[in-house]
Amino acid sequence: MAGSDEGLGIVTAIGLMSGTSMDGIDVALIKSDGDSVVERGPFLTIPYRPEFRRRLAAVLETASGITSRNERPGDLGDVERELTQLHADAVLAFTERCGIDPDTVDLIGFHGQTVLHRPEKKLTVQIGDGQALAANLNIPVVYDMRAADMEAGGEGAPLAPAYHGALAGKVAREGATAFVNIGGISNITCVTQDGELHAFDTGPGNTLIDQWVETKAGIPFDQGGAIASEGGILRSMVDEYLRADFFSNKDRRSLDRNDFRPPEPDSATLEDGARSLARLTAEAIVKSSETLPQSPDTWIVCGGGRNNRVIMEDLAEIVGAKGGTVIAAEEAGLNGDAMEAEAWAYLAIRSRRGLPLSWPGTTGCRQPTTGGVLAQPSSAKSSR
Repeated sequence: MAGSDEGLGIVTAIGLMSGTSMDGIDVALIKSDGDSVVERGPFLTIPYRPEFRRRLAAVLETASGITSRNERPGDLGDVERELTQLHADAVLAFTERCGIDPDTVDLIGFHGQTVLHRPEKKLTVQIGDGQALAANLNIPVVYDMRAADMEAGGEGAPLAPAYHGALAGKVAREGATAFVNIGGISNITCVTQDGELHAFDTGPGNTLIDQWVETKAGIPFDQGGAIASEGGILRSMVDEYLRADFFSNKDRRSLDRNDFRPPEPDSATLEDGARSLARLTAEAIVKSSETLPQSPDTWIVCGGGRNNRVIMEDLAEIVGAKGGTVIAAEEAGLNGDAMEAEAWAYLAIRSRRGLPLSWPGTTGCRQPTTGGVLAQPSSAKSSR
C-alpha cells in the first residue's frame, strides 16, 4: 500500500490515464487535499502512434492466458517497457507545453494499461512499471490501485467514483447526479442527494463501435457519430447483446473489453452496424442504471463517447422519457476528456493519505478500502 500521510495538505498531482480505447495517454494536473478541495489544472492528450496502438491491441490476446498478475508472456514485457517510456515522455511534453516546472509536481497517479480484468478470478493486470516511471521523472508515483480492492472482495473497478463524489458538490444540480463515463467500456456513478456513492460498469461504450468501423472501414473510430448517423437500428443486433447475463444479473460486475465481442463483419452494413452499436451503448447505460437505489435527475456525460452525437441523442431520448436530463460534462463546467486522468491524480493523493479509494457501493468490496503502491525515486527529491 502507498501508506498514510495525513500531513500532505494540498498536493499538486498529475494523473495519467490510458483507457480501454487504447488511443493515447491523457495527462491532467490537479491541486487537491484528496478530499473536498479540488482545483483543476491543464489537460493534454498524447495520441499513441498507430504502430504502437496495433502492438498494444495485439498483446491483449497474449495477455488473455495470464493466471498471475506478474506474468509477462511473449512480448508483453517489451510493450510494458515502451508504454512506461511513452508515459514518461507524455509527462515531460505536458509540463513543457503547459509551462509547468516539474519540480512543483509532488505526485503522479499512474493507471497503466489494463490488458486483463477478470474479477471473478480476483485477477486484474495493468502493465506499466511505476518504479521505472518514478526513477525516470524523479517524482513519486502511485500505481497499481485496483489490486487491493480485489483483495477486499471488490471488482477492482470503477475507481473514479471517489473523484465524482468530490465534483458533485461543485456542479450545483438538484436531486441525484449521475456521472456517466463512455470510454471503451461505459460506467456510471450515482451521487445521491445525501452524498452516497453507487457505481458500476454498464456495458459496452465505444469499444464495439471502434472495432466495427476498424474492421469494416479501416478507421479507428466513428468521428462524431458520422457513420452511425447514416444507418438504421437493427433491433435484432441490439437485443442480442442486451440478453447477455450481464444485464439480467442484479449483482453488478466490472467488465473487460473482451467480455463483449463485435458483430460478425457480414452481419450488417457499415452504417447500420455503427448505428445499432451506438443505440446499444445508450440502452445499456439506462438498463444497467435500473439497479440504482435512486433514479438520477441529472446525467453528466464524460469520456470520448460524449462526442458521438448519435449516442448522446439516444441517451437524452431514453433518459428524458424517465424525467431526467442529459448534459455533456462541459455544460457542468467540467472537462469531459480530462476527468479520468484527473481522477487518477485525485486517487493518488487519497492513496498517500490512506483514504478509501472504493466502497461497498462502488466496487462491492467488504469495507471502505484504500490501495495503490508508492514508488519513490532514488534521489533526494524522494522526500516530497
